[in-house]
Amino acid sequence: QVQLVESGGGLVQAGDSLRLSCAASGRTFSGNAVGWFRQAPGKERELVAAISWSGGSTYYADSVKGRFTASRDNANNTTYLQMNKLKPEDTAVYYCASDRWARITTARANSWGQGTQVTVSP
Repeated sequence: QVQLVESGGGLVQAGDSLRLSCAASGRTFSGNAVGWFRQAPGKERELVAAISWSGGSTYYADSVKGRFTASRDNANNTTYLQMNKLKPEDTAVYYCASDRWARITTARANSWGQGTQVTVSP
């Protein structure tokens, strides 16, 4: 089992940027894809970005396309989510998850981090 720890969340103003990190330990990413999910109060958890093991395939939700970028450094067992031009509606707890691509995109990943809070003020 891989252990995932997110970091980099915080309180920012609209238009600002943040970079989230997801560090893996234990079995590390083991060739798996990584997904970034978020859950706002009263809403379901949603997939906002995903990146394959090689980085050659990515997915972005329409709401974040052009603003968020997923990347990964497999040598250091870390993936990143660069978030630019943040909006108040991006406020949520952000989670990373690791598993095969199909399980990531269907939110059935076996390994999840504990989440990091992102709050965007108007």
